[in-house]
Amino acid sequence: MSSLVLFGIYSFQFISMKTKLLAVLFITIFATSCISVRTRSERTVVKKETYIPVDKQLYETILDLDKRFFDAYNTCDLETQRQLISEDIEFFHDKGGLATSKSQIIEAIKNNICGKVTRTLVNESVEVYPIQGYGAVQMGEHKFFNNQEPNAKSIPSKFVTIWKNDNGTWKMTRIVSTHKS
Repeated sequence: MSSLVLFGIYSFQFISMKTKLLAVLFITIFATSCISVRTRSERTVVKKETYIPVDKQLYETILDLDKRFFDAYNTCDLETQRQLISEDIEFFHDKGGLATSKSQIIEAIKNNICGKVTRTLVNESVEVYPIQGYGAVQMGEHKFFNNQEPNAKSIPSKFVTIWKNDNGTWKMTRIVSTHKS
């Protein structure tokens, strides 16, 4: 043992019992708080499992449909958008509320999006799961860029789209869109 450690042990014998108890208490509290901080910080780190599609072909189909719709969205191809939106659409938007009219949604896109806003999908954020006897649910993140606000920062936001497969014809029937402020 080093002479410093031996000196510490030797000196500890001559400290009063009250001082020894306080020293032990201090060391115990310090050690407990260090363990507590370490445990708490480890709990906040959550690793997301790597997503593996249940059905690779379905995953690719939905990604193609998403690309088709948002390529049309970004270029103001209202007809393609109209083809991919169901007549019984329910579009839930955290800021705008619920929209259930396909024609009103198309009109809103025409008036508020065309030539102003573009959407990009956040790479590798999309998950697709089959809905037996109906179609699929798509979840992911995307960003919107408004050319009217060129300095605004685009923060990824979450979305959920329910796709209905009617004999090979896919349409969006439910959309949930959220945006971080």
